[in-house]
Amino acid sequence: MRFWQQWRAERTLRQRAARYVRSLQREPGEADVLWLARHGTAGDVDHARWELRYARRALGLVAAERDALDDQTASAVARELTASLARDPNVAAGMLHVAQRQLNARLRGYSDALSHRQASRVARARLGHALMAFARPTGGVTDAEVEHAGDVLAAYLSEANEALRREFGVATLPEDVPPSAASRPS
Repeated sequence: MRFWQQWRAERTLRQRAARYVRSLQREPGEADVLWLARHGTAGDVDHARWELRYARRALGLVAAERDALDDQTASAVARELTASLARDPNVAAGMLHVAQRQLNARLRGYSDALSHRQASRVARARLGHALMAFARPTGGVTDAEVEHAGDVLAAYLSEANEALRREFGVATLPEDVPPSAASRPS
């Protein structure tokens, strides 16, 4: 009986991860794409769209790594994200390895931007700088561009966290148990 329970639990985890990753595959808003094309990619709308796609997916994985209820969730999301990239009709045949490398670079960049638990305004600025560095590696961005880019990515991160909670649940504790006590073995 234990085998079937484990199999069912693993299948449920994979299904939840697949739904979560589908939420990360939503196309970026046209206004955001046009803004980034104008301010970051020298008018290249396709590049802007890909930067925002990568950002949403990378931030979704970062959210799963940081905020999921267990380590299995992040692993399942990473596996599904990798598999979904291979199935993505927007990835040209023979270019999967390039898309994976680019996504991994964004994942590292956005993870680094969020690695320090700082005020949300500082985190937004770090995210904004990261997006603009990928979109326009030559630099020379304005504070307003960084702020706008940070706002876009902070919204993506917030959406990812909301989808994560919807698919995998919210951690709850009894009112008389402080969070620090919940991690100690009894």
